[in-house]
Amino acid sequence: MWKEFREFIARGNVFDLAVGIVIGAAFTAVINSFVKDLLMPIIGFILGGADFSNYFLVLKGPEGVKFATLKAAQDAGAVSINWGLFLNGIINFLIVALVLFFLIKGVNKLYKQPVPTPPDEKECPYCFSKVPKKATRCPQCTSELKA
Repeated sequence: MWKEFREFIARGNVFDLAVGIVIGAAFTAVINSFVKDLLMPIIGFILGGADFSNYFLVLKGPEGVKFATLKAAQDAGAVSINWGLFLNGIINFLIVALVLFFLIKGVNKLYKQPVPTPPDEKECPYCFSKVPKKATRCPQCTSELKA
């Protein structure tokens, strides 16, 4: 059993997966910072200073108290639906998906194989030698070729 486990771990796929997870975690941190520190302030500015993280609905809390921020509501022990944080999560997901789309699209262009050109030759059905595609007679065996 130990030998099988060692063979499983030594496979390249396991190491590739581990590297992918580490790179993915680092990439997620960069994207989260991009969204939180660069993009959301711009969106907030365009929408008139809106900060989605403070959009919430209090379900249960102290009677008659209106909370200015989500932190204040949470500190008071109020039960809330934090739909602004959910909206931030959706925007974050869409941006990550868009960045990954363009990243994968770029990588695919780098690795794209050139489309093979159709062969300029055909095979003689009688002697199996290569003959120019437009030839009507085989130069090797002089057989007449069909178009």
